[in-house]
Amino acid sequence: MAGLYIHIPFCARKCIYCDFYSVGVKNAPWQDYLDALIAEMRCRKDELTECVNTIYIGGGTPSLMPAQMLISLVDKIKETMREKWQPREFTIEVNPDDVTDSLVATLHRIGVNRVSMGVQSFIDSELKAIGRRHSVEQVEVACRLLRSFSNISMDLIFGLPGQTIDSWQYNLERMISLRPQHISAYSLMYEEGTTLHLMRQQGRLEEADDEVSQEMFGMLVESLTRAGYCQYEISNFSLPGYESRHNSSYWAGVQYLGLGPSAHSFDGRDTRRANPSSIRDYIGHFRNQSEVPFYEEEHLSDDDLYNEYIMTRLRTMRGIDISELTERFSEKRLAHFMSQCCRHQNQGNLIREGNSVHLSEEGVLISDAIFVDLMM
Repeated sequence: MAGLYIHIPFCARKCIYCDFYSVGVKNAPWQDYLDALIAEMRCRKDELTECVNTIYIGGGTPSLMPAQMLISLVDKIKETMREKWQPREFTIEVNPDDVTDSLVATLHRIGVNRVSMGVQSFIDSELKAIGRRHSVEQVEVACRLLRSFSNISMDLIFGLPGQTIDSWQYNLERMISLRPQHISAYSLMYEEGTTLHLMRQQGRLEEADDEVSQEMFGMLVESLTRAGYCQYEISNFSLPGYESRHNSSYWAGVQYLGLGPSAHSFDGRDTRRANPSSIRDYIGHFRNQSEVPFYEEEHLSDDDLYNEYIMTRLRTMRGIDISELTERFSEKRLAHFMSQCCRHQNQGNLIREGNSVHLSEEGVLISDAIFVDLMM
């Protein structure tokens, strides 16, 4: 199986914490961009040796794409992929204030069966603090309109400026009351180059205390577990059977093709490709039908492959299969893993059950440090 990711890099307004590549939607060259996406797909379709099992349209804000453009894009994908087009999961990201009856009808028409909505908070003042353009009322309206989909994912962020333990508890209760099939919850990150990072440097806001963020994460796990959600990855929770197939394929090392500026691809073996983050260059490249690839290519070393294996597998609650690790990597890397693994087991950060090693509840809180110790 294989995954297909399509990047729609247009936003009505940039959120202050976002470091994904995007540009303003005003005067967006929709037709030129659609043409470039289709041209890239035709050039690169043979990179996928397996059938497309999952498709994910992300951004940016894909829900801003004009309906006819979205319909045309998916029609061209089906036409180009032909016998390889066998998606079991088709996800698109939406912003709450973009959700209308018309958008819902379009999504059903193109075959979307999973909708991912960026909620982030159920408190208007918290939404305003991070530059979100929607309101809590618009979230509620969007949820009603999206009821015809049986698989809805919603995002939350904790550690927001001004957020308290009580307001986080309120957010969790509101989210659980809506009963989405999937919930992604992340700690607010101050990525370099974002407005949020600059505001912290200028002293215009105060970052949440690490202990408070850890307490919020503990509340998240406890509340969602009690409500029947399974934590199948550090930041992702689902009702039974609703794990994200697309994201899970990334963590499992499955091949995927990414289209659009800033999109990444992986051949499932040892090669990664990354498109430069420039919509102007992207459109110009495919308009000129250049024979030079638009992407930059990286061949992963044995250490790179081992390190990625450790980091991606250990993020999931299934963890690392020692038999698979033994089969795929050298004795030197296995010995290093087992040595560090034993140390973290003794400290209560890792749990070994048979041939499986996974993070403990305590280990999840310091997962980055554990990854560093286990990697070469």
